[in-house]
Amino acid sequence: MVTAERHRRLLRMADSPSSSPPRTGPPGELAEATRDEAALTRFLRGLPGIDAVGLEQRATALAGRAVKGEAKLRAIDRAVSMVDLTTLEGADNASKVRALAAKARTPDSRFPDVPRVAALCVYPDLVAEAVTALRGSGVGVASVATAFPSGRSTPRAKLAEVELAVESGADEVDMVIDRGAFLAGEYGRVFDEIEQVRAACVPAHLKVILETGELGGYDNVWRASWLALLAGADFVKTSTGKVSPAATLPVTHVLLRAVREWRERTGQTRGVKPAGGIRTTKDAIRYLVAVREVAGPDWLSPELFRFGASGLLNDLLMQRETQLHGHYSGPDQVTVDL
Repeated sequence: MVTAERHRRLLRMADSPSSSPPRTGPPGELAEATRDEAALTRFLRGLPGIDAVGLEQRATALAGRAVKGEAKLRAIDRAVSMVDLTTLEGADNASKVRALAAKARTPDSRFPDVPRVAALCVYPDLVAEAVTALRGSGVGVASVATAFPSGRSTPRAKLAEVELAVESGADEVDMVIDRGAFLAGEYGRVFDEIEQVRAACVPAHLKVILETGELGGYDNVWRASWLALLAGADFVKTSTGKVSPAATLPVTHVLLRAVREWRERTGQTRGVKPAGGIRTTKDAIRYLVAVREVAGPDWLSPELFRFGASGLLNDLLMQRETQLHGHYSGPDQVTVDL
């Protein structure tokens, strides 16, 4: 049940920028960057540019690494454990959420040793259904919010979605940034909105969706990643999956580099979530190689790396059976997403 005091606090936050949480900033040398909007703008515009050619060449080289045998089987199991099984369609309903929750608990009933997925991601109004269906399973419940996927709404409406998700039991909130404000150079506005959502979603973890396909280049993805981290993101996420291009390996390299440098400078560890367009086991393994080589082996866990996907899990399960038995029975032997 939504508490009256929480509701009043969120409405005050939405209606008045001055009622936002105090901008305490990150620890250490980055504290000055969040002192005010001018300092934030100087910091973000002063970040070194991304070498696009070098970035893409490295992404291509790492994608060509072969992973075979037992190493491939371990990679498949790890990828399964990192999936945020996702349904974000207009036709979503309680029945579909319950079916996907069963799949999240037991991805392949023929093979009980298959890991469970990390989380089930749904719209805010379906969070309660997901929480009930997943209770006691160890699978988290994530909810999109803040006018997903466009991010176009009033602060009050955005915070109301966060409130609904958290009060319904969401463990994680995936918000979208205001890309229009970011591209206009209104970094303080974007920062404040993330900070408000961060305060509103406690105790849930916050993933900040940058929608990298709309940001206009790697330098802006780099700035947006740092902006999200400075404002309190637990994860930086590439995309909503509703815009093309969605996740790409070079863009994910940028996010991985950001969280690695964030830890080097602050001692704090943050996660990365590519989402959209990752459909095959080969794709997933390429991303895991990138995680290991760009951020480091510490990030090879569901606590710090996720795949936002709907169709990926089925391919991982079929390829897993191939690794174990030399063949798979076909997609009709894997549960179909309704």
